[in-house]
Order: sequence, then C-alpha cells, then structure tokens
Amino acid sequence: MELNYWGLAVGAATFVIIGVFHPIVIKAYYYFGLKSRWWFLAGGVLLSAAALFVENLIVSILLGVVAFSMFWSIKEVTEQKKRVEKGWFPENPARKGKDS
Repeated sequence: MELNYWGLAVGAATFVIIGVFHPIVIKAYYYFGLKSRWWFLAGGVLLSAAALFVENLIVSILLGVVAFSMFWSIKEVTEQKKRVEKGWFPENPARKGKDS
C-alpha cells in the first residue's frame, strides 16, 4: 500500500495560508482602512477564476484556498475595524477618522 501525502501537504499549506492572511488583514486595514476589502474581493475573484483554468490539481486547490482566504479577509477587515475601535490594535494616525 502506497501512502498519499497530498492531503497532508494541502492541509499544511492551507494552515500556512490562513496564518499569512492574519497579518495581511491587520496591515491592510492599518494602511488602507475598509477600502482594502475591494482588493481582497478582486483578488479572490481573480484567483477563483485562475483555479478553474489551472490543469494541475494541487495548484488549482491552493489557488482556491488563497481565493477563499481573500474572501474571508473581507469579513476580517470589518472585524479589524472593531478591534481597532476597542483599542486592541493601533490606529494609523495618518488615516484617523478617514475610514470608508
């Protein structure tokens, strides 16, 4: 019986991708505010489309994971705004009061 490690590899890659998006969301909100949601939406749509056309199964899966991590980041940017308002994260002084 041959072991198939692809499931574990994709699981580990998903874990890393989700971990990488946490600081990306924090920085995106700090520098761009709620406008960064549009970049996450655009990136998610583009990567979702790319996942449909990539022939390699593993690459397609990873593109899908990154795409849906970007979609989830749209929600997280809104949550980040609440975390900043609670004082859990610093507010960018250059953007103070300019959130849209």
